[in-house]
Order: sequence, then C-alpha cells, then structure tokens
Amino acid sequence: MLNSYSTADKVLLAVDCIIFGFDHEGLKILLIKRDFEPEKGKWSLIGGFLKKEEVLDSAALRILESYTGLQDIYMEQLHAYSDIDRDPVERTISVAYYALINIENHNAEMIQNYDPQWFKVADAPKLIFDHDSMLRHAIRRLRYRTSIKPVGFELLPEKFTMRQLLELYESILDKELDKRNFISKINSLDILVKLDEKDMQSSRKGSYLYTFDKEKYDAKLLNDFVLNL
Repeated sequence: MLNSYSTADKVLLAVDCIIFGFDHEGLKILLIKRDFEPEKGKWSLIGGFLKKEEVLDSAALRILESYTGLQDIYMEQLHAYSDIDRDPVERTISVAYYALINIENHNAEMIQNYDPQWFKVADAPKLIFDHDSMLRHAIRRLRYRTSIKPVGFELLPEKFTMRQLLELYESILDKELDKRNFISKINSLDILVKLDEKDMQSSRKGSYLYTFDKEKYDAKLLNDFVLNL
C-alpha cells in the first residue's frame, strides 16, 4: 500500500479566482494580464498553485491578495476542472472560486503590479486556457443563486436606491425586469429597511434610500426560496 504513493502520478493543483464586481456601469469581472509563458501578456482569471502547507480556501485568499491586494473577501468554491489538456505545460487540475464585491469599496486596495482591470462581463476579452468556460460557469451559478437567495449586500453601497437594486438584478440576469413586479417580490422577502433619506441625484423629487437588514438577509441566505422575476 505504501508503495502506491511513490508510483502514483503527480499532478499540479491550481486555484483560480473569479471576482465579480458591480458599479453604475453594471456587472463586471476582474482580470489580470498573465506575466509568464505560455500565453504571456494575455488576459486571465486570477490564479496560482496550491502550496503543500495550504488548504484550498487559504490558497485562494493568498493568490487573490498577492495579485490584486484585495483582502478579507469571502469566496465560494465553484467547481474543479480536470480536462487532460487544459494546461499545455503540465497536467494541472484547477479548483475555481468566485466572489462578489463592491468595486468602489475595494478599488483603493488594488495593487497595479499585474495590471488588474475591471471589464463589463458582456465585454470581457478572450481568456487563456479554459478560463472562459470557468467564467460562464460562474455566471450560471450566480444567476441560479439570484433565483433562490438574496444578492446585493456584497455588491451595493451601504445605502442604495430601489433603482440600483433593480439594475443589479438586471445586470446579473441579463434581462429587463418589470419594475412593479420586482419591487413587490423584493419587498416580500422583508430584507430591506427604507430610510428617511433620499438620493437627490436620481430625480427632482429624489429617490428613497434603502439598506439591508443584515439579520434578516443572513437568515434568507440559509433558507432557499423561489424568486420568480
């Protein structure tokens, strides 16, 4: 039995991070330019290799911080990718993670060593290896999550308008939503607190600002529901 370790094939294990952000332009993806061959200079997800002393979650956080400067980002494991020829250099299995962040809150942390840049998801450039497939998979997961769990806490400012929340959902789902139906469905979740403040930039009368009730929001995360938008 012990001999099986020495005779077993050795493969590399990579971790790739799919970071979604949101601002006034819509849903975006954070990419970097690869700084080594193969595919040097081409756009890539943020990735690196697992170290012997690491677990996957800590490797994902280390890799994200080393390439972008971003810290304390909550990431969920998405999927493992094991096509034999996915990396032309070495047999490499990749475990992908994805995260949602508010761009304005984190841009100050960004380091420029690897030229990290935000792209609108619809305008993202072609990526190296199978990273395009990873991105599509993450988008599908995010859309599914939107149908059964609330989103917005990680992506919107602390105070936001109903219009901003609507635009977030429309960006994720890539479709126009009926405003009245959306407001009715969101209010039925009972996760919003309407404030006695208005955003006066949106219209002459202004738009009321909202914030999330964190306790109720977190409770909804634990219990799936169906949000037919």
